[in-house]
Amino acid sequence: MASHTDRPLPRDERAAHRWLDVRGTRLHLAEYGSGTPLLMLHGFPQHWYAWHKVAALLPQGYRLLCPDLRGFGWSGITARGHDMDGLAEDMLALLDALGRERVGLVGHDWGAHLGFRLCLRAPERFSAYLALNMSHPWPRHGAVLPNLWRLWYTAFVEYPVLGRAVLRHWPGFTRFLLRRQAADPAVWTRTELAEYAEAASVSAVAGQQLFWQYVLHDIPALVRGTARRQRLTVPTLLLGGERDTVVVPSLLAGAEPYADELSVRLVPGAGHYLPQERPQEVAEAVRALFRH
Repeated sequence: MASHTDRPLPRDERAAHRWLDVRGTRLHLAEYGSGTPLLMLHGFPQHWYAWHKVAALLPQGYRLLCPDLRGFGWSGITARGHDMDGLAEDMLALLDALGRERVGLVGHDWGAHLGFRLCLRAPERFSAYLALNMSHPWPRHGAVLPNLWRLWYTAFVEYPVLGRAVLRHWPGFTRFLLRRQAADPAVWTRTELAEYAEAASVSAVAGQQLFWQYVLHDIPALVRGTARRQRLTVPTLLLGGERDTVVVPSLLAGAEPYADELSVRLVPGAGHYLPQERPQEVAEAVRALFRH
């Protein structure tokens, strides 16, 4: 097991940083503010800094807990443990280490996929859930099949040798994905694009494994309809981008029979990176869902 990377952290004076030993690795945690605790789960190819715009717009009264998932950002790099069940165990163990019995939950992209897994696995740990730019665990096959072509880029990431090589040595690919998947590519600064391209390179093992474990475990479970035997009891708001080219609006419908309290909203004109493109709307959703 390698230790966390020593490269400089993105500068954000509002964030406090620490590392905690969790399940055989060392997880990096960035924290903002004080008050109602919210566990914030980033997506690919990002890390804790994905939340800096949202954090700047939230008033006092919230404690944002922004971990780097195993192998990403400044967390320890491991060869295994990047499947959703393993990552869920990491986050529950992290909450235990922090002494947090119950928190609010926010997730984006892969972090939102992980958020659904956490809510189904340990609903008693989460007061409510805000999911951003991710389909729920019960997508309709009639909506999934016509949109599979949109995931063409995963073929360059998920396979062990090719995926790691692409992420390590082709930073232009990461920058291309970030620009293409935002409704307005200008939402990214050069510094941000460079940061996340380098992050993808450093986290190549974790990035490739994240996609590959989905192929090995999650896709077969989706075909079998495994999630249909589970029910979402955590109050949930699913927020999507009207112009999201990865998780299109049609993929957000159809969860009502499997959830006690789930609502879906689209942000007009927004793409796949709501925390970056529309941090104000995300902050407003946080304030509405997690009142303190």
